[in-house]
Parts: sequence; structure tokens; C-alpha cells
Amino acid sequence: MVFGLLSVAGRRVCVMRTSKPPTSLSPSRASDFMQCPLLYRFRVIDKLPEKPSEAATRGTLVHAVLERLFDAPAGERTAARAKALVPGQWDRLLTARPELGELFAESPEGTAGTAGAEGAAGERLAAWLGQAERLVERWFSLEDPTRLEPAEREFFVETELESGLRLRGVIDRVDVAPTGEVRIVDYKTGKAPRPEYAEGARFQMTFYALVVRRLKGVLPRRLQLVYLGSGEVVTYDPVEADLERVERKLLALWQAIELATETGDWRPRPSKLCGWCDHQAVCPEFGGTPPVYPLSVPAPAAPVEAPAPG
Repeated sequence: MVFGLLSVAGRRVCVMRTSKPPTSLSPSRASDFMQCPLLYRFRVIDKLPEKPSEAATRGTLVHAVLERLFDAPAGERTAARAKALVPGQWDRLLTARPELGELFAESPEGTAGTAGAEGAAGERLAAWLGQAERLVERWFSLEDPTRLEPAEREFFVETELESGLRLRGVIDRVDVAPTGEVRIVDYKTGKAPRPEYAEGARFQMTFYALVVRRLKGVLPRRLQLVYLGSGEVVTYDPVEADLERVERKLLALWQAIELATETGDWRPRPSKLCGWCDHQAVCPEFGGTPPVYPLSVPAPAAPVEAPAPG
């Protein structure tokens, strides 16, 4: 158990952290390490708090709506019904995570009076919910839910490789054809990336294909990314060589993570994404100092003296 000082809203506060070495790897955490090893440490080892964002929260809300829509009979899965689910799913999300209400609690500069501030916050929330509704509605131009009966929704998967590495994650949707062919579907509320930046999404989907292959003994026939932000569907049909390649990559990543965990050597990797990071205050690249490392590391070996001549 380690106590550390963090900067929250400009104040230094003491927090208690209970940390353990990582024992599994998910697509998001693998992506964190590839983006910046220090970011991985902050999220997995230190478990530093992060402010919720409107974009990420909107994605969570839209995913919840698309999952719940399939509770209705096929003929009732309409765009109007899906949009009507948005307010209720937002309420459920707020109940589970009350801190999300802070997204719309702050008053914009220049708002006069409590009533004006509340009105402005209400307008921001209404506009944000409207954006979620439009993303949900766009999905109907890309897929027809009346013709789909998912085998799994928000499917938690976990498997262990021969090396002992445990892989885990949550798949948005798994479809199984009458012939037994498996399709893995992932919803993205952003826009489809340009081809040169699409490797990250393909890595995530091939990760899921590897896990499903091991759990069900079936190579997924298709990996499908549904980009609601730009109204595009991107598909990829994997082969066994793709799964073998991603497994080798995961093993190499895990070896690097284990080494960093044992030594405490987590180095930042500056990029354009640093501007979106919540942890600049404790990042050496921005003049900050990371919290005390909460895991034990081996003491450095004592230097060996050379024997005296003669």
C-alpha cells in the first residue's frame, strides 16, 4: 500500500493506492503500452484517476443503446425506438458512475447567475444527447438490426496462452451464421482513420479473433468495424497467419511490460497524443515527477572490485 501526492483541480491531495503487478493484457492496455510505456504505468500500476471526457462517455452511451436495442423483438428494432433509449441509458450510466455528471456541471465563462448557469449546463447536455442520438440513427444506414440476432453482446472473453499470458477484453457483438461462421463486430463512434492509421483498429480486432479462436475453436470469418462518426463499415477477413503474427507481437509486448514492471523503468514516449493526456502534471516530459513507484524492485547489485595487482 502506497500513499502519494497528486494534483487535482490545482490542489495537492493525498491518495492511497494498492497496486499489484499486471497479470493480463487487453487491446486497450496493449495500445497504451505501445503508445507510451509511462502512460501504461500510470493507468495499470499507479491507477491514477482520469477526468471523464464527453467523447468517451458518448461512446459508452451509444454502445449501451445498441446493446439494449436487441432486447426488443426484431420487428421493433427501429431508429425511433433506439433514439428513445438514449435518455434512459444515460440515467443508468449516471447511476453507475455519478462522476459523469461533472461533464456538464461546470458553467461556461460569462454565464450570469445560478439560473443562467443551470440553463447553460442543461443546453450543453441536451446538445450532447442529441449527438448521441444522431450516431445511433446513423447506425441504421449501415446495418439492419431486424435481420440480426447476435450470439453475444458486450461479450467478456478471456483465455490463457501457452506462455501463461492471459488475454482478456470485451467484444461489442458476435454474430454466428446458420453455417457456423463467426463475425466479430466493433462499434466506433469516431470517424474511420485513413489507411495508414488503421493498424491500431486491425490489431484490436485480430486480438479478439485470436481469443475467440482459442475459446470456440473457430477462426472468425470476418472482423467488422462500424464507424458511426463517418458512416463507414470496414471489414477484414483474417487468416491463421494473422493470428500467429498478433500472438507473437503480444508475447513481445508482454516481455517488455514484465521487464518494466520488475525494474520500474517506464519511459515516456512523446507524441502528438500527449496533448490529450491527463497526466502531464506527473510526466517528466512536462517537468513533472511521477508518483513513488508502488511496486518493489530489486536492489542494484553491489559493484565488484577488481583484485589488487600482484
